[in-house]
Amino acid sequence: MILQKLSILNYKNIKAAELSLSPGMNCFIGSNGAGKTNVIDAVYYLSFCRSALCAVDSQVMRHGEAFFMLEGSYQTDGGDPLSVYCGMKRGTKKHMKRDGKEYRRLSEHIGLVPLVSVSPADSLLIDGGSEERRRLMDIVISQYDRAYLDSLGRYNKALAQRNAMLRADAEPDTELIGILEEQMAVEGEAIFARREAFVSELEPVFREFYDDISAGHESVGLAYESHCRRGPLLDVIRRDRAKDRIMGYSLHGVHRDDLVFTLSGHPMKREGSQGQSKTFVIALKLAQFGFLRRTASQTTPLLLLDDVFDKLDATRVERIVGIVSGSGFGQIFMTDTNREHLDRILRLCSHDYKIFHVDDGEVKEEEHV
Repeated sequence: MILQKLSILNYKNIKAAELSLSPGMNCFIGSNGAGKTNVIDAVYYLSFCRSALCAVDSQVMRHGEAFFMLEGSYQTDGGDPLSVYCGMKRGTKKHMKRDGKEYRRLSEHIGLVPLVSVSPADSLLIDGGSEERRRLMDIVISQYDRAYLDSLGRYNKALAQRNAMLRADAEPDTELIGILEEQMAVEGEAIFARREAFVSELEPVFREFYDDISAGHESVGLAYESHCRRGPLLDVIRRDRAKDRIMGYSLHGVHRDDLVFTLSGHPMKREGSQGQSKTFVIALKLAQFGFLRRTASQTTPLLLLDDVFDKLDATRVERIVGIVSGSGFGQIFMTDTNREHLDRILRLCSHDYKIFHVDDGEVKEEEHV
């Protein structure tokens, strides 16, 4: 998939931008807070119907403005044109359209424009709670498996209803809470099966990328933990219903699943340096890229690299650039604050490229001499 043109109106600090993009590398350079991350967040929004940085849609709207609009003109791997539009007026719901036709449900759009994003926020995958690592699995699997996304929605709805009953002053209706637990078990086991298959296929590819970047100097591991491994999920959920009632929420289920990251057999969170942790996350994301390319209707994902080379030594930067410049990768969006650093990267890159300067929300393409 190639994003050929991007239109932005009133998105965060960007008042208006009309960008004609390179099919290879697109570099956005500017000082911190200039808006370069907002540009690639707009690209992210057109894939996922939401911002990677703001949970509330109204918060992406430029201050003092009554609406925002994003539009992307794409070319599929087969050469067909594709347009994606998103618009929202303050106080109303957003509208997402594909080739001019509005979606009935936003979930119908997920996976049409597959995308992998690497950003400083990914440090939470290692330092944060298990919800960050579950979200990583959900984002990838949802882009190629619509049934998974539906199961996740039904599971979360049943979980929310069960938690509400557990918190209520009145004793839960035994029959009703039993029905919710049955639904959580059915959907949860389906979610578990898909997550397990995903991690099983991802893990060896991830190891290979890490070895390439680190020159084989370190060994890493990736393992999937789930309550489903303790036996039938319905039995696991019901076993501690009394304890759940005391706590006021559900202690067991796939909403507690986790990924375990290790370095030389020890927890990455405890053992890894900043450079090793960043290498781990980048290798994980590159493995996801390859996974999506094979599964998401054989579509090459977009790759967003937001300030990813900080805390990495020159050798690792060179190896990463060499990997993403290869034939297995397509269009790339990258941000940086340091022009000399960017020039060094571009000298290593075999892709066609464009450079855009971002200053106080204004985006200008640099003319090549």
